[in-house]
Amino acid sequence: MPADSTGPCVDEGEVTVNRRTVLASGSAAVSAIAVAGCLGDEDEGNGNGSDDAATEVAIISSPAGFDDNAFNDNAVEGLEAASNDFDLSYTTIEETEEAQYESIQADAAESGYDLIVTVGDNHTDPMATNAEQYPDQNWMLINNMIDGADNVSGWIEMNNEMSFLAGVVAGAMTTEDFEHADSSTDPGESTVGFVGGEDIPLINAFEESYIEGVEWVNDDVEVLTGYGGSFSDTQAANDVAESQIDDGADIVWHAASAAGAGVFSAAQDNDRFAIGVDVDQSVTEEQYQDVILGSAVKALDEATYQVAEAVVDDDFESVVGEQNLSVDEGAIDFVVGQAVEGDLPDTVMDSLDEAITSFENDEIELTCGPTSC
Repeated sequence: MPADSTGPCVDEGEVTVNRRTVLASGSAAVSAIAVAGCLGDEDEGNGNGSDDAATEVAIISSPAGFDDNAFNDNAVEGLEAASNDFDLSYTTIEETEEAQYESIQADAAESGYDLIVTVGDNHTDPMATNAEQYPDQNWMLINNMIDGADNVSGWIEMNNEMSFLAGVVAGAMTTEDFEHADSSTDPGESTVGFVGGEDIPLINAFEESYIEGVEWVNDDVEVLTGYGGSFSDTQAANDVAESQIDDGADIVWHAASAAGAGVFSAAQDNDRFAIGVDVDQSVTEEQYQDVILGSAVKALDEATYQVAEAVVDDDFESVVGEQNLSVDEGAIDFVVGQAVEGDLPDTVMDSLDEAITSFENDEIELTCGPTSC
């Protein structure tokens, strides 16, 4: 059980998606959580589940923070499911300043959690220190791994495969004459866009793999790219997307976490389309569903659930070391937006299915890995 201490408080929500079938959605989900969690502060509650649960888990956010309707919330959803199935409770710890990660991780370890989940590659270097400093602590690192650490479950999502699928859909759609609500494509231009959050190796890999997906379909399609410089600044992402749309892009994909809402608003304001990331954002960003063609997704919730279950079963060693989420495992996919489901051209869906089959048959070789190029 965590010892009493102080820490940042956050609200929790839940997000779960499967390919072309939405199970739940962000803070609007039927069983979404409305509880604030504080690190070890039992007066405020400790996330979700019984305060005296047999297994206590903490999850520390990426710089985008919780309520991002994407990466962070999807990780929380797995713990929410675990808290429903097991005698487990969890605490959300929001920290958006990367410089604080080493101390926040250490504080959580001192508090006595059975498992500490960290969201994002930004936690890697601090965890390399803390995993050694707290050898009896069970850690889960999302988006990287720690070599030689027998107390860290490192999950590497094949973001390059996910990005490629987004590129395939964008590349196929931009050459089609398609209209929905007030938006339309412009096959005469055959131009698409990409908006990243921070200009870092991880997101550079998203960008390059997206471009390769577009070119796999049609190497005559032009790809415009840019970065907003933040995973939370929606206006910065909006400005980049607006510029790309002005330059002819009719579909823009983002890898910008919470800032991606700015890309959706740019598409909506200019009668164009966008593609979401990590979860089905036509659900989590429902106000933009009319312009979201679909989302490139990863089953991160399944990963956090699996690790939590291993801790409950006293079988953490089964998930230690490098673990992967990939197309071949059915954990990376593309989900069509709820407003256009069944309406996308057959050629687009055929291209998507062909790409998935090609990954399963190990026929696609990407320049970049899942975390960098």
